Amino acid sequence: MKRTTFNKTALSTAVSAALVMSMPTFTVNAEEAEAAVESKKIEHVEVTANRRTQSLQEVPYNISAISGDALESANVIDASEMMRGVAGITVVDRGYRNSANVNGVIIRGVNVDNGTNGDVALSAVPTVASYVNDTPLFANFILKDIEAVEVLRGPQGTLYGSGSLAGTVKYRMNKPETDEFYGSASVNVGQTDGSDGNNLTTDVMLNIPLSDRFAFRFNVGQIDNDGVVDYTNLYQLDENNYAPAAQGGDLGNGGPSFYSKKDVDTVEITYGRVSLGFEATDNLNILLSHQFQDDETGGRRQVTRGTHWTTGAEEEYGEYENGAILLEPSDRDVSLTSLEVEWNLGFATLTSSTSIYDHEGMAISDNTGFYAQSNWFDDLYYGSPRPMAEAHRGYKDEATVQELRLVSNETKNNIDWIVGVYYMDQDMRAWQESYMPGYQEWASIENAPWWQDAESWGMVFTDNDFHYIREQNFKDTAIFGELTYHFSDDLRTTVGLRSFKNEFTNDTVLAFPIWPSFGAEPSFDTEEDDTLFKVNVSYDLSDDTMVYSTVSEGYRRGGANAVPLDGNLAERPEWQQYDSDSVTNYEIGLKGYLGDRGHSYTVSAFLIDWQDPQLNSTTSWGFFTATNGESAETKGIELEMQGYLTDNLHYVLGFAHVEAELTDDFYTPAATWSEDTYKLQAEDGAELPLTPENTLSLSFDYTYNLDNEMYWVSQINGYYQSESLNYLGDNDTYNADIDSFTIFNASTRLSTENWDLTLYVKNIANEEGVTGLITENHMGTDPAENFLGNGSKDYISLPRTVGLSATYRF
Repeated sequence: MKRTTFNKTALSTAVSAALVMSMPTFTVNAEEAEAAVESKKIEHVEVTANRRTQSLQEVPYNISAISGDALESANVIDASEMMRGVAGITVVDRGYRNSANVNGVIIRGVNVDNGTNGDVALSAVPTVASYVNDTPLFANFILKDIEAVEVLRGPQGTLYGSGSLAGTVKYRMNKPETDEFYGSASVNVGQTDGSDGNNLTTDVMLNIPLSDRFAFRFNVGQIDNDGVVDYTNLYQLDENNYAPAAQGGDLGNGGPSFYSKKDVDTVEITYGRVSLGFEATDNLNILLSHQFQDDETGGRRQVTRGTHWTTGAEEEYGEYENGAILLEPSDRDVSLTSLEVEWNLGFATLTSSTSIYDHEGMAISDNTGFYAQSNWFDDLYYGSPRPMAEAHRGYKDEATVQELRLVSNETKNNIDWIVGVYYMDQDMRAWQESYMPGYQEWASIENAPWWQDAESWGMVFTDNDFHYIREQNFKDTAIFGELTYHFSDDLRTTVGLRSFKNEFTNDTVLAFPIWPSFGAEPSFDTEEDDTLFKVNVSYDLSDDTMVYSTVSEGYRRGGANAVPLDGNLAERPEWQQYDSDSVTNYEIGLKGYLGDRGHSYTVSAFLIDWQDPQLNSTTSWGFFTATNGESAETKGIELEMQGYLTDNLHYVLGFAHVEAELTDDFYTPAATWSEDTYKLQAEDGAELPLTPENTLSLSFDYTYNLDNEMYWVSQINGYYQSESLNYLGDNDTYNADIDSFTIFNASTRLSTENWDLTLYVKNIANEEGVTGLITENHMGTDPAENFLGNGSKDYISLPRTVGLSATYRF
């Protein structure tokens, strides 16, 4: 049972620990909590990173764990906010609209992608793997009813396979319990700066024992947030709500009319998880669970900094304003069903995890600024008084995953071991339909002579100017294992390997329906097999201090871009395929306790050698692709520390210094009309993008015990990241400096055994906290092509939010 029977001293400690965000803090029982506070010692924490339950301080590498109680206490339900409390991790915070289809987590600076990514499902998979229990799935679930989040830094190729190039984030969900009926209900009401509305989150959890061996658990909730960002220069549409309305009804020459809509970036999310647990015998446990989430957003939490010409004169945008000329809603649905079986065989535990998931979504994007900056409206489409480029983009990801592993239960002959097999069959689909609403009506009315000529050249009467579908299948089969040999009680070494084979198929259909002769249907298949290794040595200098060193490998699968190699849209054959990339991680660290175990710490130094880094990019014709560079390197130090300054005052400190740069020139294939086969993307020594050199997090929480069995808990925490770059290389179209920023949060809570009442403020100073952007040169205003709005935008952090939450436990 995870609930605690509270007393003053125990609750004081448990609540204090639960507020910690950047160090491992799990709920413990009252006796452990009371003992900890009396001696000011750090509580025992258990994690499952090595596929077995271990004390966090026994894991011989740099790992952090965040309890579900800590997340709940701090009113954190968003993964981006959570990650800012973990040293060495940065996040490109794109808001709910874009955070589901693009993984923005960066660990130890292993990233070459730029801040403009977000709307399109990328070709290359992320450098950080995400797991929900034992299922590899990035879905950015709302953080509710979670037992813990474990963050593993550095490559985890042997146990977690492809995609864990820089690290792994593992979400451990709460399980049904058979010993007691209990539950909770919560409501959270808040208001965000810039919004005329409110935020409302409601959530209910029940744990229901059905017998002494069966239990049922469910958690369901709803988020309904009013928006912050105003879309100030939207086109007025015609009576069919389709094409831009012409001023004065003059379809040939009339310009657009504009209107403003406030608080567009609304968020509506329904989420839940149901699970059924069966303790078949004392040694056999079965868990069947289903998790789902449905998102609808009204627009972007992204703001435009530049100017517009919608009034006939150049004017600047105000605070929380976006310059899109059309609305940009999105929606997505994700579901995950899993069957987990755990069988204790005595000498070892056999675990089977079988899961299927389905994740799909779509969004409407304003591409008008991109067309205008590329001069397409004039050069390709003969101009228009009301230019409008509307992209409908979608993705679908579904898979079946099976893992079997056998983990030794005890050390025999000085050996612990893990062996397992893994299989994944994944189907992915990405698509885009682009339209210029009203274009053909304008062209046929105003410019009939050239339209007739264009028809003779093969032009077709349609507003649909781009059609793209990418179908992919990925199959991965692997065997893996680790063996730990204990030379003594203090010295041990672990060796691990993973041998895998994968098959990848890519079928693509791309066309310009206006110009049918430009289309192509390329296909490509690849296969790859390899073996990854890990070696770790750790030594206990004392009961309170361990030193360790690790050499580990990480891997990310390659794939095919399947671009056309002939015809009007021909690309160079060097684009056709991209190879896998890999890293070798060298790490030394020290971890332990100080001050009679009143403080715990982990300090590590690392160097990551990155070979063939994959860059998500586009070709000269704009096809979505990935390509390989030669090499890069990241290195740095990480420090985490927590402890008690007094019986009631607890602190947490996290710091990381990361230097990330190319170690060779990075070339990408050039256009077919270029004399050179390759063009320079970035030079040797170039700084890797979206990687601040320094990050710092600091938290204090204080618990005050009242005489009436009530407790008052107050917390303040801060996060800082230094400046970074938006893009790899010196391309003026995409590159920009991203300023440093600091975000402070605070909360105060009144608690009893059965209820909590919390007042909180997030982003107290209302920092913009930009983590990525789309520049003026990429999508900005262009009155010369009659684009009077502005498509440039900054990805801002959540503005200052004040809220009140209440939770009742029963």
